Amino acid sequence: MTGHTAGDPLECYSIPLVLEKEPEVDGMGNPVSGPDGKQKYKCGFRIGGGIDQDNTKSPQGYPDKGVYVTYIHEGGPAERCGLQIHDKILQVNGHDFTVVTHRKAVEYIQRKPTLNMLVYRKGVPAIAKSEPQPQFQSYSQDNYAMQYQPNARLS
Repeated sequence: MTGHTAGDPLECYSIPLVLEKEPEVDGMGNPVSGPDGKQKYKCGFRIGGGIDQDNTKSPQGYPDKGVYVTYIHEGGPAERCGLQIHDKILQVNGHDFTVVTHRKAVEYIQRKPTLNMLVYRKGVPAIAKSEPQPQFQSYSQDNYAMQYQPNARLS
């Protein structure tokens, strides 16, 4: 993976995802609460990166200081919603993840039981070839006036 230069086209696409977390339960099936007394939830993924991290030391070799998905728990909420390893998280619940510290990213992810995410995924999906689109016919002002009937009835 190489970095991106501003102004250059990206070979990627952005994907909106909605991740519904699972309530965290203990071995007896009882809900687990955090220090604040609120129910804890599992999202099924781990992240790496952030503007305070040195991406050159990343074992994954990420090209920038973005927040990336480094692990997906099999069968968890992240896998079910379509999140993939190496997805770059651009936004979570309206919070910009392109200039966030690792700690703030974790806090935003833990905050709500539902994550409305926008992720960047490298690569461009194959686009099916379609038949050529018809060209528009040009009309002179006289032809247009003859065809345009503002009070015509539509059946």
